[in-house]
Amino acid sequence: MTMEIRIFKESDRKDVIELWDACDLTRPWNDPNKDIDRKVQCQPALFLIGTVNSLVISSAMAGYDGHRGSVFYLAVHPEHQGLGYGQQLIAHIESLLTELGCPKLNVVVRSTNDSVLSFYDRLFYSTDDVVSLGKRLISDA
Repeated sequence: MTMEIRIFKESDRKDVIELWDACDLTRPWNDPNKDIDRKVQCQPALFLIGTVNSLVISSAMAGYDGHRGSVFYLAVHPEHQGLGYGQQLIAHIESLLTELGCPKLNVVVRSTNDSVLSFYDRLFYSTDDVVSLGKRLISDA
C-alpha cells in the first residue's frame, strides 16, 4: 500500500497521540498535546503525517535551525512497521531539509531502542561522538 505524506492537521491530533502511545514515545514529563501545540507554532510545515487509506500510521517532527536539522517523534505504527514506511518518511524529511540548505540531520534515539538504532544503521546513519545534554526550561506538569 502507498503511504501519503502530508503536513499535520489539527484533526490528526488524537490519532497522532494514539500513534505515539502505540510506539511507546510518550513520557510522563512530556505532554504530547503541548508538544503538538509548540510544533504547530514553529515550522509547522515540518510536522509530517503519513497515512494509508486515510489512517494515520506515521509521524515525524522535523526542524532546521540554520545549522543542523533534527527529527523527533518519528513513529510508524507497530502494525505497519517493516514495510518501508519509516524509510519513506525519513527520505521525505531528508529531501525537505536538503531543499532548505540543511547540511546534516541529527536524530535522537534512546540508547536502549535497539530496533530503531538498527533502522537508522540500515539507512547509513552513524553514531556521532557527542553527548546529548538537556535542560528543561518549561515544565509540562
